[in-house]
Amino acid sequence: MSDADLRDLYQQVIMDHNKKPRNFREMDNANHLAHGNNPLCGDALVVFVKLNGDVIEDVSFQGSGCAISVASASLMTEALKGKTLEQAEEIYQQVHKQMTGEEADRSALGKLEVLSGVKEFPARVKCATLSWHTMHAAMDSDHDISISTE
Repeated sequence: MSDADLRDLYQQVIMDHNKKPRNFREMDNANHLAHGNNPLCGDALVVFVKLNGDVIEDVSFQGSGCAISVASASLMTEALKGKTLEQAEEIYQQVHKQMTGEEADRSALGKLEVLSGVKEFPARVKCATLSWHTMHAAMDSDHDISISTE
């Protein structure tokens, strides 16, 4: 895929997931959750996770933020639902690498590769990674935890 095609796809996917975010809801039966906050741009969200053993049975989010933040959280929930903690950790690592310009394993990313477009806007990387860092904190803790990306 050419850079221009990827850029166009990035814009389309961001707009679609921002207008119609997937898994945007509070989860009453979550057994892991974390609050994420990016005070520099006002993004704030809660990630809810229902683990069944080491499998992410369900994942959702609620909050408010810019289009990139909401779209990234929406894409994340779709990608991680049904994955094991080990698989989720690998996806987290690869997404973080691609958004920060490091060499990432494209085969591990699938449609999340579209998020690589955010690296062209360095000031927006924190917007795109907020949900991922919040999810990571939720998986690592069995109680409510808060993170900030200042």
